[in-house]
Amino acid sequence: MGYRLVDLSQEIYQGMPVFPLHQKTMIFPNITHEESKAKIGFEFATNNLLINEHGPTHTDATYEFDPNGKYIDEMPLEYFYGPAVCLDVSHVSPDGYITQPILEEALYKSAQVIQTGDIVLLYTGHYNRAYGTEEWLTRYSGLDYEGAKWLAEQGVVNIGIDAPAIDNPFDTKFSGHLVCREYQISNTENLCNLDQVAGKRFLYFGLPLKIRKGTGSPIRAVALFID
Repeated sequence: MGYRLVDLSQEIYQGMPVFPLHQKTMIFPNITHEESKAKIGFEFATNNLLINEHGPTHTDATYEFDPNGKYIDEMPLEYFYGPAVCLDVSHVSPDGYITQPILEEALYKSAQVIQTGDIVLLYTGHYNRAYGTEEWLTRYSGLDYEGAKWLAEQGVVNIGIDAPAIDNPFDTKFSGHLVCREYQISNTENLCNLDQVAGKRFLYFGLPLKIRKGTGSPIRAVALFID
């Protein structure tokens, strides 16, 4: 039996695009090989990293969108690791909404089923189409309320997407996050390479850092296929 990993995580680097309300990513040297050798006689190098919890590929604690929700270190790890399905909704306009009928059609075409406890990723094509352009942070499809509610009612514990948010940027109700608050489930944003897993079932890993009272956490998201 063999296995295959697909990396679903964006690169972290200084100057990377970050949601406007968040701290920009900064990476700078802590100590160089030359400095450490001069100080202790052995060379090693380390960098310092200044980053928002929701900057790169990341997952949300329910506390982020609910003052009565759980911090990231309090949430069950099953929200971030487990069976997953990726639905292909890449035909939806970047100005449009991902609705319940669209999700149902994508699920039917995938020949998969959604089971209680599943993680569902949405391949919108936004990363492939717009990463590195001005539209990355301003123009992408997102869930409407009924679409997000339908996923939650299937028993989904985490909704992931290859865009900066699960909400359309013009949705002032933040419908996807609103449903996550109502059902106390998580969401994962800024994924990539979902075209490689669209329409498939796999084992998903997107474990958060154990940040005390964290509102979310950067993750290294991967899909595991066992042959």
